[in-house]
Amino acid sequence: MVGGGITGLTAAYRLSQVGARVSVLEADDVVGGRIRTGSFAGLRHVEEGPDAYLARVPHAVRLVRDLGLDTTNPRTGHAAVHHRGLHRIPEGLVLGVPSDIGRLAASDLLSRRGKLRAAFEPFLPRTDHRDSIGALVRGRFGDEVHERLVDPLVGSIYAADTDRFSLAMVPQLAELASSRSLLLAARRRLGSHRPEGPVFETPASGLGTVITALVTAINAAGGVVRSSAGVESIERDAARYRLQTIDGREEVADAVVVTSPARHSSRMLADLSPAASQGLAMMDHASVAMAILRVEARPLVAFDELSGYLVPKPDQRHVTAVSFASNKWAHWRPADGSRILRISIGRDGVDESPVREWSDDRIVTTVVDEVETHLGVTVRPTETKVVRWVESFPQYRPGHLDRLDAIEKALRDSAPGVVLAGASHRGIGLPACVAQAEVAASTIAEFTGVLRQ
Repeated sequence: MVGGGITGLTAAYRLSQVGARVSVLEADDVVGGRIRTGSFAGLRHVEEGPDAYLARVPHAVRLVRDLGLDTTNPRTGHAAVHHRGLHRIPEGLVLGVPSDIGRLAASDLLSRRGKLRAAFEPFLPRTDHRDSIGALVRGRFGDEVHERLVDPLVGSIYAADTDRFSLAMVPQLAELASSRSLLLAARRRLGSHRPEGPVFETPASGLGTVITALVTAINAAGGVVRSSAGVESIERDAARYRLQTIDGREEVADAVVVTSPARHSSRMLADLSPAASQGLAMMDHASVAMAILRVEARPLVAFDELSGYLVPKPDQRHVTAVSFASNKWAHWRPADGSRILRISIGRDGVDESPVREWSDDRIVTTVVDEVETHLGVTVRPTETKVVRWVESFPQYRPGHLDRLDAIEKALRDSAPGVVLAGASHRGIGLPACVAQAEVAASTIAEFTGVLRQ
């Protein structure tokens, strides 16, 4: 496995379960990718990356159950959008797409004109979205629904500019787009899908314990997990592959799962498959920084029912999203009653110098100033931490899946047994990455004949 994030480790774990001997090579000095759990505010399990996964999608849920980890769910799911004040997100949305004009009309997030424009959606002829979320939603509902609902919700997940983002890579929206009217399709979906239970869950001991449990299981099965062992190149040697690592060592494998970010994968595959390498090199990634603050509780009591809020792009300075983390997770409430905020800056299409170059102090000062302006209260951090995720959010441009199909075909033709998986390819988030890992593991098991032994 090239890459020791959730995708590489899950693929290695599933292969080790069927008797394969596996090695995981990670370039960083720790494994886990964007999953990182650390101590903060006297708590042991505060997330510095994603804080949960979808509980209504089976892949991550099944993995966590297999590893024997106990889980917990958010205390509140109410979120808001900041546009000239905080507005609770209306009920009856599918990733921002309205299913009920009445509920949308009751919200003061949209102007009267914006609501009237949205109300005409069921009467419009089918539109050509050109695999762009922005083109679809703007054409169907107008700019306000897109800019104040769909783009903030989808953009916050992917750090994306949805005017330049592939609709096909957001399955919930792609499903709606197959119908003439998105509003009516959203209504049918919500009417026929009445899932029970919470939307999200996470291990009570932190997502980092998923990584620890995977490494433990791989090692127990005789596998090897190496950090500080980035792969420089992969070369074909008859029916096997030789992987040269940055620490001067060589690994020989019958098959390889490459889970590193696309541009890193591009470099190591340059000689093995020039066409695949060139395709991977063209993929874009956005950078994000997160400021984690411990703050006094009193100024934030009025917001105790909110899990956080999003800032639409036309309203943004630097802050894109704010999570009231101690409201959201009961086990993230410090003993002294103070609160934890997680505040994000950076996204696709903006200057990355704040994420890459600003000092931690400057980031903290900037986000505190903006949050105080948004909320109209004074926020006094008593403890801070800044985490930078440089080029960690893949940007799926319109036509992404067609380009990916061509890349994967080129790789199969020149290097059978080398498989791509991970966030750069078929979706971010734990469920998507775990699903890709399991498909890759199955493919490799079949290719190497492990399942026939």
